[in-house]
Amino acid sequence: MATTTGASVQLIRNATILLDVGDTTFLVDPMFTPQGEMPTVTDNPEVPDSLTTANQDRNPLVPLPDVDLTYDAVVVTHRHPDHWDEAAREELDAEVPLFCQPEESDAFTDEGFTDVRPVDDETSFEGVTIHRTPGRHGHGELAEGMGPVSGFVFEGDESVYVAGDTIWYEPVEETLDQFEPDMVVLNGGEAQFDQGEPITMGVEDINAVRDTTNAMVVVVHMEAINHCLLTREELREGTEDVHVPEDGELVTLEN
Repeated sequence: MATTTGASVQLIRNATILLDVGDTTFLVDPMFTPQGEMPTVTDNPEVPDSLTTANQDRNPLVPLPDVDLTYDAVVVTHRHPDHWDEAAREELDAEVPLFCQPEESDAFTDEGFTDVRPVDDETSFEGVTIHRTPGRHGHGELAEGMGPVSGFVFEGDESVYVAGDTIWYEPVEETLDQFEPDMVVLNGGEAQFDQGEPITMGVEDINAVRDTTNAMVVVVHMEAINHCLLTREELREGTEDVHVPEDGELVTLEN
C-alpha cells in the first residue's frame, strides 16, 4: 500500500513501475527476467526479420534493483516482452486484479489469471478511476505492426497519466488537455531499429509534452533494452524540469 502523502512513482526497471495513487498501489508493466536472460529485440519472433539494430546485447541490460514489490493490482499497457514477460507470469498471483487492453484480455485468461479486467474506456478500483488512453508505438507502417498499445490515467485525489509506449502525437496532447494530470509518466529511451523512425519518445517528444502541461514529468523506459539508444544523461542535457529516475528511485508528487 502507498506510504507517501502524494501520488508517487517508483521506477523498478525499464517500464516497470510502482504507482501510488491515494492508498492504492499499481504494479505497471511487470518485467522480472534477470539480466541478460532474454534475447535481443530483433531475435523476438514477433519482430519482422527485416528489422535490425546495432546493439546486440541480450536483454535486460541491467539487473532488477532490490525493491519491495507490494501492490494491490497489476496494469499492463501491452504485452510486448519488455512490458510483460514469462517471469512475471510465473511470479504474479493468478488471482491478482489485472487491468489491460480489451484486445489482450483473453491472452491473460489463457495464462491462468482469474481476475482479468479489460478497460474499454474507464473503470474504477479502490477509489481510483482508471481511464484507458490511446497510443501510437512508432510512425507509419511500423506503428501499425507494433500496436495495439494503450496508456492509462489514474484519478484519485491526484491524477497520474502513464502514457505507455507511444510517440508524441495529437491524441497524447488531447489526453493532457482533457485530464490535466498532476503527474505524467513517459516511456523514453527513443527505442528504434536501424530502419524507420523511433517507436518511443525521444528528447523532442518529451519537450513537446513538457511544453503542453504543467504536470510533473517523469521519464522511464531508459537504458534497459537493447534498442533503447537514448541515455539518461543525453535526455537530462536535452530537457528542463523533467525527472529521469534511476532504477529503484522514488519520485513523489509535491503537494
